[in-house]
Amino acid sequence: MSAQKTILTGDRPTGPLHLGHYVGSLLNRVELQKSYKQFVMLADIQALTDNVDNPQKIRTNVCEVVLDYLAVGIDPSKTTIFLQSMIPEIAELATLYLNFVTLSRLKRNPTVKTEIQQKGYGDAVTVGFLTYPVHQAADITIFKGNLVPVGEDQLPMIEQTNEIVRAFNRTYNTNVLVEAEALIPRFARLPGIDGKAKMGKSLGNAIFLSDSADVLSKKVMQMYTDPDHVRVEDPGKIEGNTVFTYLDVFGTDIITIAQMKEQYQKGGLGDVKVKRYLAEVLNTLLEPLRQRRAEYAKDPQAVMQIIRTGTEHAREVAAHTMMEVRQAIGLNYW
Repeated sequence: MSAQKTILTGDRPTGPLHLGHYVGSLLNRVELQKSYKQFVMLADIQALTDNVDNPQKIRTNVCEVVLDYLAVGIDPSKTTIFLQSMIPEIAELATLYLNFVTLSRLKRNPTVKTEIQQKGYGDAVTVGFLTYPVHQAADITIFKGNLVPVGEDQLPMIEQTNEIVRAFNRTYNTNVLVEAEALIPRFARLPGIDGKAKMGKSLGNAIFLSDSADVLSKKVMQMYTDPDHVRVEDPGKIEGNTVFTYLDVFGTDIITIAQMKEQYQKGGLGDVKVKRYLAEVLNTLLEPLRQRRAEYAKDPQAVMQIIRTGTEHAREVAAHTMMEVRQAIGLNYW
């Protein structure tokens, strides 16, 4: 029987998690923890690359993110939840990896190029931001991650990780480091409530897992639909209509949704009625999560202990890998 494969995944603790995370990664993690050795990283050091002037934001959201993990069913007895900043071996390995990557190669990384443009950094991009693919390679390989769940836009990061692995193993004639394989989720991306392609924590277009029923309902009522569907009797479009996109993802009554689509396209069904139905669907889905989250939130020290226990285990694994890396290089002096 082959050894159990290792998964490395995680989130930047810059805010609570939203429905996009729920369908894009969280549900997947709940399933994966049943069959794989799963490490979930709170990437607080990586979050500093564009929040260096606001570390309190990151510190505050560490527990918020973990509460979301626990609410959806990520089990600390099956999944190791850990803090990136408390594993100094990651930084040590990343420093070594910098010797295997050229500046021009970092600048060519499509994911980095896109994010630099999106954030408008230009020539003011920091070395920390530019080199985060190297640090991400250290995150993955220090736990010998075989599988890394990522969206297609993150594939260049996995490619760069494997380039470093091959260069290291070739240079020191070793097989200490293992290459990673991208695990593309079945559901790619949930649009924001404004109809934009991506739901984001900081874009003001997200429905958070921790939103109350009232807040969720208000957000749904603001959702982008068909701008030409002015009157109830007007025929409306369901393509690109965010409300129907969400119903396709979260709705369970396929027959009712199909009937609503047909009526909406013919005319005679108003946006308000469809939005109220969606709000009901989403609140039914999230209410058990809210209740579990509220229970865990009563004891923040217990939540922090979950993080601490996971971090201690993660550091043991990381220290062992670093011992092998040092031996491969010849930095094992005593």
